[in-house]
Amino acid sequence: MSNTLSESAFWILTALAPEPLHGYAIMRAAGEASDGRVSLKATTLYASLDRLERDHLVEIAREEVVDGRARRTYRLTEHGGAALAREVAELEARARAARSRLASTRIALTGRTAPATMVGAW
Repeated sequence: MSNTLSESAFWILTALAPEPLHGYAIMRAAGEASDGRVSLKATTLYASLDRLERDHLVEIAREEVVDGRARRTYRLTEHGGAALAREVAELEARARAARSRLASTRIALTGRTAPATMVGAW
C-alpha cells in the first residue's frame, strides 16, 4: 500500500470513521462529508472497498440479506483509522506550507491579487 490514499479511499475511510456503513450509506456519507464535491459511483466504491479490505484498512462488520440481496456493512479498522489520521496530518501540513508560501506573495487564497496591507494577514 502506498503512503498516500487515493481520493476515493480517503472519502470512504472518512465516511466510515464515525460508524460502520453499508455501500449506499458510504456513498451518501462521502458526499455529505465532502460538501457534495465527491460522488462515488458503485463500481468505484466496491473496487476501492476490495482494495481497502486487502490492505486491512476496512473490514466487513456484518453481512445480511435485505430484500433478497446480500448487504455488507463495513467498518474502519484500527490500521485504517491510523492511515486516515496520517493522511489528514499530511494534508494539513501541505496546506500550511502552501498558505505560508502564498503569504509571502501578493496572491490571496482567493486567487486574486491582494492589497499590500493584506499580505500575511491570514
